[in-house]
Amino acid sequence: MEALMTKRALKRMVREGADGRYDDDAKVRRLPVEHRGGWSPLGDADNAPRDQSYIKTIKPKSPGQAQLMEAMDSKNLVMALGPAGTGKTYLAIAKAVEALEAGRVNRIVLSRPAVEAGESIGYLPGDMEDKLAPYLRPLYDALTDRLSVKRMRALMAEGAIEIAPVGFMRGRTLNNAFVVIDEAQNCTYMQLKMLLTRLGWHSTMVVTGDPNQSDLLPGISGLGDVADRFEAMSNIAVVRLEDRDIVRHPLVAEMLGVL
Repeated sequence: MEALMTKRALKRMVREGADGRYDDDAKVRRLPVEHRGGWSPLGDADNAPRDQSYIKTIKPKSPGQAQLMEAMDSKNLVMALGPAGTGKTYLAIAKAVEALEAGRVNRIVLSRPAVEAGESIGYLPGDMEDKLAPYLRPLYDALTDRLSVKRMRALMAEGAIEIAPVGFMRGRTLNNAFVVIDEAQNCTYMQLKMLLTRLGWHSTMVVTGDPNQSDLLPGISGLGDVADRFEAMSNIAVVRLEDRDIVRHPLVAEMLGVL
């Protein structure tokens, strides 16, 4: 009987890959010997997914995007106007990250108006910073697509990346910076004038927006007026993207054509 039990125990030890230190009451079984060592729930380490931010190469997907990228490389002030889905914000932030990583600027400053699009922020929990967070979230999303979350947090902790509402920009001079003003169609003429005059030495500013999608009352947005005034200035690039430059789902272009 004892020999039979020993034989059964030995078979079980071999089947479970035990090495002599075996607990009959164990609830968790050991992995077989051939699966130990480099096993990972993410699969083979050599074939593990890489961080997209290090393998992506930003390339224009339309003539309008190519014009915008060329303008950001050659001008200190660029106004990118066009419908949703044309890549205005994404390309601007991608160029900002590129300039920071290359050492051409010391910091990135991203700003966006906190304008209520039919909803009120008063009901949101938390202090003012918490209430404004949802309005700035699209900028965080674009950043994390170009930088890992860990890298982005480190740069923000160092002050190399700053994200702030438009109202916090008054009185500043932004030197050695890449500045992106997003959703500028929700800025008044005076707000845009204030923002544009923040531009300092060795800096690039990109203003993005769609004059046809303002959340302000009719006639209050200043983006269209400012762009028209800057059109004749050779040192400022005004890039007007069109429906053909939309890189989202094809239905987006079709919907914007009829809405």
